[in-house]
Amino acid sequence: MGLDIRINLPKGQSTEAYDVVIVGAGPAGLTAALYCARGRRSTLVLERNMAGGQIALTELVENYPGFPEGISGFDLSDRMKRQAAQFGAELREITTVSSLTPDPDGSFTITTDQEKIRARTVILSPGVEAKRMGIPGEAEFVGRGVSWCATCDGALYKGRQVAVVGGGDSAVEEGMFLTKFADKVYLVHRRDELRAAAIAQERAFANPKMEFVWDSVPRRVEGDQLVSGLEVQNVKTKELRSLPVNGVFFYIGQVPLTSFLQGVIALDGSGYILTDELMRTSQCGVYAAGDARANPLKQIAMAVGEGSLAAVQAQRYLDELECPSSGPAVAQAAGVAHAEAALQAAGATQSDGAAQEDAAAQKNAVAQRDGAAQGDGAAQGDAADTPAREETADAPAPVEPDPAPSSKD
Repeated sequence: MGLDIRINLPKGQSTEAYDVVIVGAGPAGLTAALYCARGRRSTLVLERNMAGGQIALTELVENYPGFPEGISGFDLSDRMKRQAAQFGAELREITTVSSLTPDPDGSFTITTDQEKIRARTVILSPGVEAKRMGIPGEAEFVGRGVSWCATCDGALYKGRQVAVVGGGDSAVEEGMFLTKFADKVYLVHRRDELRAAAIAQERAFANPKMEFVWDSVPRRVEGDQLVSGLEVQNVKTKELRSLPVNGVFFYIGQVPLTSFLQGVIALDGSGYILTDELMRTSQCGVYAAGDARANPLKQIAMAVGEGSLAAVQAQRYLDELECPSSGPAVAQAAGVAHAEAALQAAGATQSDGAAQEDAAAQKNAVAQRDGAAQGDGAAQGDAADTPAREETADAPAPVEPDPAPSSKD
C-alpha cells in the first residue's frame, strides 16, 4: 500500500477504529507495523517527519546483521517502510501527535495536528531528538552554521572548517563524515578520551583532517550573519580559545519525544517511557518500543527486537479482548513481584538513587496498569525489571553519566 501523506487537512474525528495505531516510524515502529499488518490487523503508523527516524539520516550502517558491506541508513529505512506497506500497513508522514486519550470503552483517541484517530491498542515509538546546549549563539545561528545533522548539511561546508561537539559514536562518526567536505574538523570533547566504539576511534585518530580539542566545552557560537567561530573553555585550566569555524555540529545526547504522554503514561525522570519486559506501559493496551523507551542500549537491532515484541503483545491483547480466557489477577501479582525485584536489584547495584527511583516508578506503573485491567481481564504476562539508562551532555555543566549508544548505529 502506498503512503498516505496528509498535509494541512481540517481536523476531524475518524469514525474508523484501527486495531493498532503506532506512533513513530523509526526501526521500532516500522517493525511493529510489519508484524501487526502481517498478523492481519488494521495498522496505522503516524510519523511527525519522514519515515526512518534517525537512521534515515545516517550515511552508513555497519553493525546491523545481514549487510556485511554495510548499508546506507536511508536505504535500510526505505526497505523497512516498503516491507511494512507490502502487508497493508498505512503510513502517514508529516503528522504530529499531540495527545493520547484513553476512552471509556477501552479504546484510545490519538489527536494529531490534522485529525482525531481511534485505536483499539497503541504502540509508542516516538523516538528522540538532539539535545540542545543552550549556549549563546546556538539558537540564533540555526540554519546559518549551527546544525545537528552532518548528513543533511555537510556538503555546505566544502573547503571550510567545522567543529563537532561530543565524544560518543554519533559525534565521532559524523565528524568523520564531515571530513569528506571540510578541510578541517575540530572535535570538541570535555574529557581526555572518547566514548565511541574502538573502531570508530581508530579511524578518527588516523584521519589527518581531524583535530581533537580535549577537556573543553563550548561557551559561545560566534558570528555576525553566519557562524565565524566557536569559543571553547578548557575545563581544567579555564583557558578560553576561539576555533575559526564556519559550522558547529552538536552531538551531546538526546531527549525523548514524549511530552504528549505526560499524565497518561508512566515516564522516568528524564521522560523515557517505563515498561515491563513485555513492552507493556502503565496504561493497559498501550505498548512502547525503541529509543523513547527506558532501556540500556540505543541501537537499531534493539529497536527492531522491541518493536516485534510490542507488536506480538499488542496482538495477544486484542485476541484476549475478542476471546477472553484468563483473569488479570495472576498478571497483577506477577507484575508487582517483578517490580519489587527490580527495586531490590537497583538498590544492590547502584548508589546514586536514580535506579531505585526508576524501579519504584515501574512498580507503581505496573500496579496502576494491572489494576485498570481488573475490569476487562486483558492484562497478561509478567512485568520486568526497569532498565537502567545512561545519558550525557558535553555541556559546561558538571560531568554526567555516559549515554547509551545511539540507535542510529
